[in-house]
Parts: sequence; C-alpha cells; structure tokens
Amino acid sequence: MSTDQPPPGPDEPRDRDSSDPFAKYPRANGSPYGDHTAGAEPYAGMPPLAHLGRRLIARIIDALLIGIPVGLVLSAIAGGYDPVDGSARSTIVTLIYVLVYFVYEGLMLTRDGQTVGKKAMKIRVALLENGQPPAGPAGWVRAGVYALPEIVPCCGFVFWLINVLWCTWDRPYRQCLHDKAAKTLVVSAVP
Repeated sequence: MSTDQPPPGPDEPRDRDSSDPFAKYPRANGSPYGDHTAGAEPYAGMPPLAHLGRRLIARIIDALLIGIPVGLVLSAIAGGYDPVDGSARSTIVTLIYVLVYFVYEGLMLTRDGQTVGKKAMKIRVALLENGQPPAGPAGWVRAGVYALPEIVPCCGFVFWLINVLWCTWDRPYRQCLHDKAAKTLVVSAVP
C-alpha cells in the first residue's frame, strides 16, 4: 500500500488497489447502507425492491384507469368538471374520485398485492415481515394513507406529495409513508 494514501476505512478491504482511487468496494455484507449483520433483513428471501420508475408508471396507469371513467360519468351527470374552480361541484367530483380510488386500491391490494398498474409493471406490494400480499387491514391502511388525505383542502395535497416523494430518500426499503403505515414495501413480481 502506498504511504501517500490514507488507510482503508472499516468497511474497505485491506488489500485495496491504490492505482484506482475511485474504485467502488462493497461493504463487508454487500449492503450500501451499512452493516446489517446484527439481524436478518426483514425482506430476506424476497424479490428485489421495485424500481422507482416502475412504481411511478404503475400509479399513472391506475390514476388514468380510475380517473377517466369517473371523470366521464360525473361530467355527463354534473355537466362538466373544473378541478381548479373550487366550486361545490368540483369538490364533490374530487371526493368521489378519491373514494373510488381508495376502494379500488384497497380491494386490489388485499386480493393479491397488485393493482392493474402494478401488474402491468410487474411489481407488487408485500408485507415487510413475510413478503405476503397485504391482505386485511394492512392493504386498507396502505390505500387509505395514500388516497384519503386528498380530501383535506390544500394540506391534503401537500401531505400526498411528501408521501409519494418519501421513497426517493428512504433507506433501505424505499418506502413511502403509506408503506410505513401499513408495514409494506414494493418488490418486483416473481414471474
């Protein structure tokens, strides 16, 4: 080892090649988030975590799948819809959309852990403790924490935005707040 290089850190191998100072060396247990050898990973043996892009596309598919029919039906009944005007009509339409989305997501997740969008993107929701679909209360909690805050004017959207962005910085499981509330994570679906 060269004398002009600092000694390797606790997570670096002692026989580090000093010719490449930017080489990446895995930690002792292969985890980029630190040493998790103190106990078994809760998701050990599960498929890998789902890619964030797949999660986003799945949400877009589900939002369109619910939003277009609900919007068409309610526009035909109510004679139009402007989500920005703040009228009682737009509030009712938003409330109906949120409730329909909540029921759709809750039913789909408790059945097999996948919505139509998740099936299309080959991802699924799994319980953190055992990898099973979130049947029962966990699926409904996840759906509720995701959809229902939209009912609250102004603050609901802010919470929803923080909720869905949470997975971009959460480590090691990349959970959104609705995942944390239901103790779930999103993984690649096994073929």
